[in-house]
Amino acid sequence: MAKYFMFGKYSSEAVKGISAKRTDKVVDIIKKFGGKVEGMYALIGEKDLVFIVDLPGNDELIQVSVALNKLTGIGFTSAPAITVDQFDRLMKKV
Repeated sequence: MAKYFMFGKYSSEAVKGISAKRTDKVVDIIKKFGGKVEGMYALIGEKDLVFIVDLPGNDELIQVSVALNKLTGIGFTSAPAITVDQFDRLMKKV
């Protein structure tokens, strides 16, 4: 499993649908594509949300991102993440 940070930005329409029920549907979509939610946070600033998720790979990340946009109207940008320990091990090879 790979770890990703998914940063979300609300559209004006997406704000109207905010609810705990919709959040549950978001989690279900992530699970549908073999993922697991590690954390979900609301932000103040350039981005409105960040989800920390484990997914099998980039294909599933793209599927989740599009499925969430279709469900919620929230646009997502994502970044893969690795632990600092893993990063340090990789840098030994550079």
